[in-house]
Amino acid sequence: MQLGLSFSDSDVSSFTPLVVLELADDTKAEAITWLLNRIRDKQQNGGAELLVNQLLFPAQDDQKSNPNVFVVGSTLQRLLNGAEDVGLFKEFQDGTMRGFTYANRESFKDFNGDGEGFLSDAECQYIIKHGLDTLRAKNEQHVPGYPKLKLYPGKSVVRRLQSKGVLIQYFPLHNKEDLKRLSFSWYKKFKLSFQPLDDIRHYFGEGLALYFGFLEYFTFALVPMALIGIPYYLFDWEDYDKYVLFAVFNLVWSTVFLEVWKRCSATLAYGWGTLSRKKAFEEPRAGFHGALGFNPVTGREEPVYPSSKRQLRIYLVSVPFVLLCLYLSFYVMMVYFDMEFWAINTYHENPNIATSILLFVPSIIYAVVIEIMNLLYRCAAEFLTDWENHRLESSFQNHLVLKVLVFNFVNCFASLFYIAFVMQNMVLLRQSLATLLITSQILNQVMEAFLPYWLQRRRNKKVHKRMRRLMGDKELPLLGQVQLETEMNTYLGTFDDYLEQFLLFGYVSLFSCVYPLAAVLVVLNNITEVYSDAFKMCHVFKRPFSEPAANIGVWQLAFETMSIIAVVTNCALIGLSPQVKAYFPESDTQLILIVVAIEHVLLAFKFILAFVIPDVPKHIQVKLAKLDFDSLEALKKRRRALGRKYWKLRRPEIRGISDG
Repeated sequence: MQLGLSFSDSDVSSFTPLVVLELADDTKAEAITWLLNRIRDKQQNGGAELLVNQLLFPAQDDQKSNPNVFVVGSTLQRLLNGAEDVGLFKEFQDGTMRGFTYANRESFKDFNGDGEGFLSDAECQYIIKHGLDTLRAKNEQHVPGYPKLKLYPGKSVVRRLQSKGVLIQYFPLHNKEDLKRLSFSWYKKFKLSFQPLDDIRHYFGEGLALYFGFLEYFTFALVPMALIGIPYYLFDWEDYDKYVLFAVFNLVWSTVFLEVWKRCSATLAYGWGTLSRKKAFEEPRAGFHGALGFNPVTGREEPVYPSSKRQLRIYLVSVPFVLLCLYLSFYVMMVYFDMEFWAINTYHENPNIATSILLFVPSIIYAVVIEIMNLLYRCAAEFLTDWENHRLESSFQNHLVLKVLVFNFVNCFASLFYIAFVMQNMVLLRQSLATLLITSQILNQVMEAFLPYWLQRRRNKKVHKRMRRLMGDKELPLLGQVQLETEMNTYLGTFDDYLEQFLLFGYVSLFSCVYPLAAVLVVLNNITEVYSDAFKMCHVFKRPFSEPAANIGVWQLAFETMSIIAVVTNCALIGLSPQVKAYFPESDTQLILIVVAIEHVLLAFKFILAFVIPDVPKHIQVKLAKLDFDSLEALKKRRRALGRKYWKLRRPEIRGISDG
């Protein structure tokens, strides 16, 4: 739907809404007028030079509508200039990926006519977000109408309004036609084929497309392990000695898996123009606070917070809290073992169907408790990391990831380590691993697929019913769409998705040699994960802003760390094998030394393999080198041209001096 709007400095009379901006319903009128003027003002005056219009919802009897909902769009010229400002990479006529410049726009492959369709909706929305985020305070001492809401020169206006609750949310609108096409090719028909990653990237951006690319790659990489694991499970279930070969294969697989993914990731990132794209300068987080000072990088006046205070908060509060949570996790684990021993004793005293079922009850209860503890700890970790007052979002995310990974690793795997290396009970290890894996997958599918689907259907029915009651036969699709999307849940990023895959990778790489069906279960889980995650992104969550990404970030390090732990774990499991122990009947020390030596050899092999396999394929390295060479040559030509121009301007002056 096109919305009419008159501009004094523009001949644009209508625009396509791309972003929704919602202010608090009690926002002062002068603050709204000031913000809208800043959004509309030209860039040279410090504005965003965007188009904005207010959405007026009809009056409702049962509830009050928020009158401060606005849609934001842009002219094509502004978007093309913005593409250069954010450093967008697009495909050049020669097939290489180059930073877009408006002056050379005709040299880019898909630029036709005036450039209509050259930028995707996701890229346009990202440019608008960048324009809103870079709105900076000029000479204002405070937000108009809010004397206590101080503004500092150069401070991001949008982030300031967000931190104080004046700006409730702003998010990109879904494109119904594009979403319908993507949904059909992505999840509406079951097919054993690759995901439409380019379409996902085109609609949601590179960060989310890389997650689904990793999910797809991880699933296909698990297929060989699953195919080998099935016969092991069927024919050698009670023969633990035969699992030594499976453990060796596990070691090689976990090493090669991550090294090949780096190459796949680099190939995807190059094709999407993010591999060589420079990272944008990070603005302070919306919740960051501190005393007024100067940023040594930008020279702007803004809040600063001493690093020493943050370190004190981390080491005196956060670290003790994490250790306390780890202690509680160990305590719950010991309670689980007490329940397990009770169930085993009950079964031995009176073996029947009821007591045989009772054997699985402690593990099921423990798996549910683990998921609850992970959820509660996640909330506490977010609160604690926010309280540490990190200036940058990347720093906040790194500290949060570290806290969550440490606790989740201990909480999920500590009992398995205890059973394997303290109790040395492989039958119980197999049973516990199977129960934990199956129960966690069932809970995740319920929480991530069925529950969101049910809640969203209820929400959709309520919104559609409300809009029909208010509008009757009138067809106002934009109002209904905005009303629906403002009430959708906000997608909080790929953190939880990567965390789930990290834990599944741990179950497979650490202990699957004693339960070969682990890989099969993870493959089945990931297939359903693709469809449930795709549905959630298309119909449950608000559309997230596109985020440029060249790789999976800190999660690559997390998976590599897990693979190193897997080497140690599998070597230890091999050493515990009765088949291996039979070769050293009188000397446990010699066995331990040999196992440690083999472990070191495998770790060395792992690091050599990581060194030998280049992270970026050769043909992409050549293209990147060619791009650097062309950039250097262009710079030399520009300098020579400027030099000739300079001496041409100075020639009359020099001639006059020589004549004198």
